[in-house]
Amino acid sequence: MAAGPIIEVLAPGALTSVQDLGRYGHGRYGVAPSGALDTFSLRVANLLVGNREDQACLEAMLLGPRIKFLTDTVAAVTGGNLQPHCNKQPIEMWRAHAFRQNDILTFKVPASGFRAYLSVSGGLTVPSVMDSRSTNLPSGFGGYQGRPVKKGDILSAELSGDYMAAVGRTFQPDWIPLYPKRWPLRVIWGPQDDHFPDAGRKLFLDAPYKMSSESDRTGIRLQGPVIDRHPNIEESIISEGVISGSIQIPGDGKPIIILGETVTGGYRKIATVISADLPFLGQIKPADEIQFQAVSRKTAYQALHDLEDKIRRFK
Repeated sequence: MAAGPIIEVLAPGALTSVQDLGRYGHGRYGVAPSGALDTFSLRVANLLVGNREDQACLEAMLLGPRIKFLTDTVAAVTGGNLQPHCNKQPIEMWRAHAFRQNDILTFKVPASGFRAYLSVSGGLTVPSVMDSRSTNLPSGFGGYQGRPVKKGDILSAELSGDYMAAVGRTFQPDWIPLYPKRWPLRVIWGPQDDHFPDAGRKLFLDAPYKMSSESDRTGIRLQGPVIDRHPNIEESIISEGVISGSIQIPGDGKPIIILGETVTGGYRKIATVISADLPFLGQIKPADEIQFQAVSRKTAYQALHDLEDKIRRFK
C-alpha cells in the first residue's frame, strides 16, 4: 500500500494530536510512553475501520477539530462524545462510516467524556520515532512534527483498495463505556501506602475528589482533602520509575494521578489505578468527581481479563 494525503486540518480544536498505543522500553533514557490516554477507545477505533489496533489516530480533547477529507475513505470516532458531524449532520459514534472527498467532519461541545479518537482506514502515516508514532508534547517529537496539529496541516494514511469492506461495522452497544461525572476508580494499595497512617488511607477512600483545571497529559491534579504522611518521614523520596495510574501524594498532600508523559517521580505513591480503569483517565474532565475504591489483585486481574475479552470477541 502507498501512503497518500487523507485529511486536511481546517481548525485544530482545543488540543488535537497524533497518538498510538505509545512508546515503551525507553524510560531509562527519560523518554515517556506518551500515546493515547484512552487506549481502549483508540484500539476499537482502529478495529472498526480494519486497521491493526496499534495504528496512529487523532486524539481530540474537549473541542474537536474541523477536518476535510481529501479522498474517499472509511473513518470512525470513538471515546468521549464530542458530537461528531459530517457535513453538519450528526453521525453515530463507535461505527465505521464512509467519507467522500471534500466531506467536512466537525465536533460540537462534549456530551460526555473528554477525549475522542478519529481513526482512518490504513492508519495515519507519520514517521515512527522509537517504534511509535505518538506525539510527545512536552519534548516536542513524534507524531506530526512533534506538536499538536494546526490549521493547514495535511496528514496521510496508507491507502487501501478494500477499505469499503469496513463500512457499517459497529461496536457492541453494551460494551461501549459510560462516562459519568462521578467516577469510581478502582485502585490497589502501594507501593508506599505504609508511609501513610490508617486515618489517611481511610480518608483517601472515603473523600470525593475533583479533577483540577491545572491537569494535563502529565497528570490529573485533584482537589479535595489533604492526605498526611506519617509525621516522622521526609516530604519526598528518592526519585524512582513511575507508571500511568500511580497516585502520588506531594508535599501539599493533594493527590496527583500520573499519566503517560512522566517516567520518574520523587513523591510517595499511596495507590495505583488498576489497568482496566486506566482508559477512564483520558475521559475525566475538570470538575468531575472521583471516588477511589480499593480492590484486590484478583479483582484487578479479572477486570483486565474482562476488558481484553471485549476486544478479543470484537476482533
